[in-house]
Amino acid sequence: MTATAQAPAIIASFARKRRFAFAMPILILAYLTYAAISFDVAGLLQRARMDNAAILLSDFWSHKTHVTRDNATGQVTIAIEGEGKGTYPEGMSPDWVSTTAGVTTVDLGASHVVTYDEAGARYVVPGYGTIDIVPVDGKPVLTAPQPIPDWISVSPNKVSVTTDAGRFSYSRSKVETFKYEPGWELWFFTLDSPYYGKSFGQLAAMAVSDDRVDPARSNIGGMLSDFWNNRMWHHGVVAWAIFETILMAFLGTMTAAIIALPLSFLAARNFNPLGPLRFAARRVFDFIRGVDGLIWTIILSRAFGPGPMTGAIAIAITDTGSFGKTFSEALENIDERQVEGVQSTGAGRIQRARFGVIPQVTPVLLSQVLYYLESNTRSATVIGAIVGGGIGLLLTQAIITQKDWEEVAYYMVLIVLMVMMMDSLSGWLRRKLIKGE
Repeated sequence: MTATAQAPAIIASFARKRRFAFAMPILILAYLTYAAISFDVAGLLQRARMDNAAILLSDFWSHKTHVTRDNATGQVTIAIEGEGKGTYPEGMSPDWVSTTAGVTTVDLGASHVVTYDEAGARYVVPGYGTIDIVPVDGKPVLTAPQPIPDWISVSPNKVSVTTDAGRFSYSRSKVETFKYEPGWELWFFTLDSPYYGKSFGQLAAMAVSDDRVDPARSNIGGMLSDFWNNRMWHHGVVAWAIFETILMAFLGTMTAAIIALPLSFLAARNFNPLGPLRFAARRVFDFIRGVDGLIWTIILSRAFGPGPMTGAIAIAITDTGSFGKTFSEALENIDERQVEGVQSTGAGRIQRARFGVIPQVTPVLLSQVLYYLESNTRSATVIGAIVGGGIGLLLTQAIITQKDWEEVAYYMVLIVLMVMMMDSLSGWLRRKLIKGE
C-alpha cells in the first residue's frame, strides 16, 4: 500500500486519538459533577461547623483549664481539662486565677477579665464592653451592649461567649470559664507529684541531689515512676498498647507467611500437575483475601471475643491469601536450570525445593513479608479499635469522648512514629537479608 493510500487511515487514527484525548477529561469532569451531586457536597459544606472545627484543631496542640463555680454552693474548682485527676488542690491555683472575699477573678489575658460572685458573673471584652449575667428565678439574664454579636449565644437556660482569649458559659447550675494555653499540660507529672512545676534544670539538680523527696526511693526513680504512672496521660498503658499493636501485626504477618509458603506449592503450576487441586488452592486464596481484613475481624470477634489475638488471627487469614498468590507466582517464575542442577546430584524432592527453589524465591518472599509487616502495623491500629486491643482502642475511646483531643493528637503522633520505626526496620532488614549489606 502506497503512502498516499495510507494517508486517510493515518489521519483517521490521529482524529480518534484527538477525540479520545478530549473525551477523557470531559468524562472525568462529568463523573466528578455526578459524585458532587450524589453525595450532596454543597449541603455538606453548608452544614459544616467551621467554628467547632477550629476549636477541635486548637485542642490538638493546646490544653484548656476549667474555672468552674457551682451556683448552688458557691464552690470554685480549677481543673485542667475539667478532670478530677487534673483538679488543683486547695490553696494551689494558676497565677491568672485569684479569689478574694468570695469574688473569683479570671484573667484571660489581653485585658479579657471574667469575674464570679454571688450576684452572678461578668465578662469584660475589650472593644465591646461588659457582658453582665445575673440569675433571675434560676435563669441567666444577660445585659450586654446591643446588638448582640454572633460570638455570644443566648438561650433561656444558658449564655455562651467565645472569644480569642477563651470561652465562657453561664447556666442554671454553674458558671464556667475555659482558658486555652499551648502545650500538653501534665504530660510529665500530675499536680499531686512533687516534681510538678519544676524546670528541667531543677529536675536535673534533684536527680543528682542526696536529699530525697521520698525517703523510700531516689529522686530519679521517683521521677520515672511518676512519669510512667501519670494518671492523666497513662504513659505505661500507652506503651503497652503500642507493644500490643506491633505484636498483633507481627504475629499475624508471620503466621500468614508460615502457612502460605507450603500451600503456595499446591497453587504453582510447575510443582502441582493436578489441575483440580491447583484450581482449588487458588480459589481458596482468592476467597480469604477477597474478604477484607475488617470483615474477618468482625466475624472472629463474634467467634472468639475481643482481644489482640483475634486481630492477629484476622490479619493472618487475610495475608495468607495474599501471600499464597504472590508466593505461587514467584515459584512459577523460578529458573528451572538451578533445580535441574540440584537434581543431577541425586537430590530428592525436598532437597530440590530446599536448595534449588527456596534460594531463588527468598528475596521475593522476604520483600513481600517485610512490606506486609509494615503495612499491617497501620492496619493493626484500625483492627485494634474493633477488637479492643492496642493503640487503636485508646484512640477510639479518646475520639468518642470528644473531650481530650490533645490525647488524640498524642496517639496519632505515636502511631506515625511507630509506622516510621517499622518502615526503617523493614528497610534495614531488607538490606541485610536480601542485599547482604
